[in-house]
Amino acid sequence: MSREKTEVPYGTLDLLILKTLETGGSMHGYSIARRIEQVSESLLRLSQGSVYPALIRLEQEGWIRTEWGVSETNRKVKFYSLTRSGRKQVQVEVENWQKANALVARFLEAAP
Repeated sequence: MSREKTEVPYGTLDLLILKTLETGGSMHGYSIARRIEQVSESLLRLSQGSVYPALIRLEQEGWIRTEWGVSETNRKVKFYSLTRSGRKQVQVEVENWQKANALVARFLEAAP
């Protein structure tokens, strides 16, 4: 059985990144992308072109912070972690996702 790659709706990547950092703690960008792919059971394939702009945006919002460190492969990399306001934003993003999901479900379940 082949699996098609799934595209995430705009803004969803922010939620996935925030939740990944909430559950996994401080991580570098490559690890964040691979963890999201792993949790999605490889239904998502994330490129640097999508992950890094999202990380920059989240940092500009004040929801994540960066710190230089050394990766498992001895490379100097930026590690990302949630800020206090980022932890609060995770809950906001989850609530927004649940509301949007419920709205779409109403239309999908509506009788023709």
